[in-house]
Amino acid sequence: MGTGGYSNRQLLLDSLAAAEPALVTVAIRRISLEAYAESLVDLVGGRYALLPNTAGCATAKDAVLTAHLAREALQTDWLKLEVIGDRETLYPDIEQTLRATEELVREGFIVLPYCNDDPVSCRKLADLGAAAVMPLGSPIGSGLGIMNPHAIERIVATGSVPVILDAGIGTASDAAFAMELGCDGVLLNTAIAKSREPVRMARAMRAAIVAGREARLAGRIPERRQAEPSSPELGLVGG
Repeated sequence: MGTGGYSNRQLLLDSLAAAEPALVTVAIRRISLEAYAESLVDLVGGRYALLPNTAGCATAKDAVLTAHLAREALQTDWLKLEVIGDRETLYPDIEQTLRATEELVREGFIVLPYCNDDPVSCRKLADLGAAAVMPLGSPIGSGLGIMNPHAIERIVATGSVPVILDAGIGTASDAAFAMELGCDGVLLNTAIAKSREPVRMARAMRAAIVAGREARLAGRIPERRQAEPSSPELGLVGG
C-alpha cells in the first residue's frame, strides 16, 4: 500500500490496519526523513516494512541519487524504482528505468521497477536483475482497472520474477482480477485513499486479493460457447 492522499494520518493508519499490507511505500521526495514524532517514517516504520519509492524522478541519475538517500535514511536496500517519462500520463521512461535498474542492482539494491504492461520491457528488467516487475494496469490514479489483461497474463506466463500489478486499480474486483491473472501482488493507494470509506475499501481489497489468489490456484473452468447443464438430464419428469 501507498501512503499518499489520505485526509489525515489516523485514517491512513486505520486503513493500513484493515488491509494488512506486506509492504508500505513511502515517496522519498515527498516526506521528511527526520525522526521527529510526526514524521511519516516514524509513524509507520515501526509497524510495517517500508519500501522507499523514487516517485517524481525523471532521469536515471535522479533515481539513483534518491535511492542512495533512501538507503542512508531508512537502512534498507529495497527500492521501488519509478522514472517518469511523461508528466500527463505518468507513464514510465523505460530507457531510463533500464539504465537505473542496471546501476542500482550493481550497487546491491533490491529493485522493484514500475514499468509498462510490456512483456519485452519486463523481460529486460528481469535480465538486468530486478527482483520483481511492476507493470501498470492503467495510468496512476486513474481507477480504470486493468486495460490490457492479455499483456499482464503474458508477462506472468513468460516472466522469471514475481509480477506486482502497479497503478490503475479502482475497486476490489480489479484487485481480484489481477490475482486471477497470476500476479503475485498488487500495489494500492488511490483506490483506497480516495474512496468514500477508505477503511472499508481497505478491508475489501484485502479480501479481494485473497479471493483472487485462491481462485487462481483453484483453476477456472474452461469457457464454452454453449450451456452445459450442471444437473443430470436422466430421470426428468415426463422424460
